[in-house]
Amino acid sequence: MRAFVVTAPGEAGVQEVPDPVAQPGQVVVDIERVGVCGTDVEFFTGQMTYLHTGHAAYPIRLGHEWCGTVSALGDGVDARWLGQRVTGDTMLGCGHCRRCAAGRQHVCEARFELGIRGGFAGALAGQMAFPAGALHALPDAVDDVAGALVEPGGNALRAVWGADLTAGDRILVIGPGTIGLLVAEFARAAGAEVHLLGRSARSRGFARSLGFSGVWTMAELPGGPWDAVIDASNAAGMPALAVDLVEPGRRVVLVGLATVPTPVDSRELLLKDVTAVGILSASPGLAATVEGFASGAVDPRPLVAATIGLDAVAAVLAGQRPAGSGDGPKLHVDPRL
Repeated sequence: MRAFVVTAPGEAGVQEVPDPVAQPGQVVVDIERVGVCGTDVEFFTGQMTYLHTGHAAYPIRLGHEWCGTVSALGDGVDARWLGQRVTGDTMLGCGHCRRCAAGRQHVCEARFELGIRGGFAGALAGQMAFPAGALHALPDAVDDVAGALVEPGGNALRAVWGADLTAGDRILVIGPGTIGLLVAEFARAAGAEVHLLGRSARSRGFARSLGFSGVWTMAELPGGPWDAVIDASNAAGMPALAVDLVEPGRRVVLVGLATVPTPVDSRELLLKDVTAVGILSASPGLAATVEGFASGAVDPRPLVAATIGLDAVAAVLAGQRPAGSGDGPKLHVDPRL
């Protein structure tokens, strides 16, 4: 089958690789849609932290935001999965340690991360082998576009949970990219008054097109109170800004990840009695995200600007935007194209 493989910083392309085989406890999924993520870009540029800590190495097959249909079952897998449309967890714990036993497999020290960590091949391919225990079924109300947005949606929903919001709270989301906009959508669905802070005119304009009127530059940002500040950017100065802006006694949530250290003065946290919450993964929020998409409480599909084939992925990772793209922040890949 065809698969997209990154072989070194700035070097990637489509290769012919062996078809996957479902081992015991696994399924084979025919991939229908994959999201391109900022993490994928970092692997392409060589900036991804795991490349420098030994948790990942080239060559690597990317793709952790995905959906598809189960086409084969390994031994021990429930036959009801065959033919089911699915997505799945990115974080694949060992299943035996204290963290996994407590349901925190997303922070298991020995975990694999699909298309990211430990050499577990990702979804940018025609098919993928995947553990059945990490699957999530997709109802008909969640189409392929939404299905491949469940993983970023789970991160966003967990960020909203971490903010401990109640209806009427006034929140600020820093960074109107894919995660930030999904945070804003889930927070609005929860009854919060949502504002967004963004740098580019295009991202701010797109956020307004989704019905958010409070979209600001730093120079325009109105005063608080901000009952929660959620940093969904990758800018090193934003966590400290979030702590500075949030109301005393409330919460800062960090779901964006910079490629360099992000200094925060712990005295500011202490003297304001602020709780800081870090969000690593979508895992605990995946099921609720599927429900939110299926109910129509949040519609993530307008965020997708274009859908490309595998042959165009390298150019996208290098910074090119496909001709005819919309203004949304997310690009999708259909390996069948």
